[in-house]
Amino acid sequence: MKKFKSVDELIGQLQPDKPVYCIRKRSIQVASKFFQEKFPGKILYAVKTNPHKEVLKTIIQSGIKQFDVASVEEIKTIKQIDPNLNCSYMHTVKSRENIREAYFNYGVKDFSLDTKEELIKILESTNHAKDLNLFVRVAVSNEHAEIDLSKKFGALTSEAMGLLRLVKVNSKKIGLSFHVGSQCMHPISYAKGISEIVNIIKRTKIIPDYINVGGGFPTIYPDLVPQSMESYFEEIKNSLSKLKLEKKPEIICEPGRAIVAESGSTIVKVNLRKKQKLYINDGTYGTLFDGGVPNIVYPTRLVTNGRIISKKLTSFDFYGPTCDSMDYMKGPFLLPNNVKENDYIELGQLGAYGLTFRTQFNGFFSNEIYEVEDNPIMSLYNQDAKNQFLVA
Repeated sequence: MKKFKSVDELIGQLQPDKPVYCIRKRSIQVASKFFQEKFPGKILYAVKTNPHKEVLKTIIQSGIKQFDVASVEEIKTIKQIDPNLNCSYMHTVKSRENIREAYFNYGVKDFSLDTKEELIKILESTNHAKDLNLFVRVAVSNEHAEIDLSKKFGALTSEAMGLLRLVKVNSKKIGLSFHVGSQCMHPISYAKGISEIVNIIKRTKIIPDYINVGGGFPTIYPDLVPQSMESYFEEIKNSLSKLKLEKKPEIICEPGRAIVAESGSTIVKVNLRKKQKLYINDGTYGTLFDGGVPNIVYPTRLVTNGRIISKKLTSFDFYGPTCDSMDYMKGPFLLPNNVKENDYIELGQLGAYGLTFRTQFNGFFSNEIYEVEDNPIMSLYNQDAKNQFLVA
């Protein structure tokens, strides 16, 4: 992978016509180390967030050796890097064929479920293996999340208690898990999730080997500025301290966005300006999916190559390059008022889900990926990042 000192240097040398995706390995290292030093338990990186091999290798080199996977293809990606790395199949709905392949071909022992039917599938597909570690996923409130996952996954507390009893007699080790939703904006959600877990333990008298607090740890966007990551960890620690047990369960988390979001950015080119609408060469069918329906507001930076830019900032909305009207990003994206055709714009916080959601719709696709060594536009971890794009 070709490396540049900065986004500005990259643009100056390449003058790209296609969108360019940038990876900052140092940013990944900083976030990975932060979680390992501060979180009170084991860390499983959520592969779905960014499965690029250079990203995964950087995470591994940073010390994270265990992974939350949602498909056999993600398992294969991890095992190709190192067959000894551990994968936990935390998707609660899996085909029998995928369960069988994960267990027998790749040695996966950790599986998540939220129904009796899924438990039966796991047991039958592994020939009633005696070395399974099974996690019952409990539905919890996603009220503080930007993307709600609670409608699709998780068993109600009453259902989870019955499942936990069944799992106890059918697995080597057992776990209780929950997920507070993606981009969770308040630490209290983790306290509420742990409270549900504590309630289940008290009512069943079953002490799990693991408590998995899931993912949902946020990153920073111009209009979504969370509390410090330490406050999330403190909320988790304080809530877990209420577990008055002789043998404490092992604690697990599944961060994705919080590990890699800052590491990625996309460089786009302006094809047309129509008043406060900018038509750019990447969009919701490319790396900018989250800017569409979820309406994530990315931090933006105009790269001028020496051109004098206006000090007045204007709110723009973006349209992608396809002929589909859904290829639209509302923003608001703040840029200098004199932005024009052929200007380059860097969009930040795209290390999470930017590469994952790309399609080749209408023939628009770019696989131009490079490493850069400058700081991200915004950061929760790096004090050198400017963070000057906050929206009141």
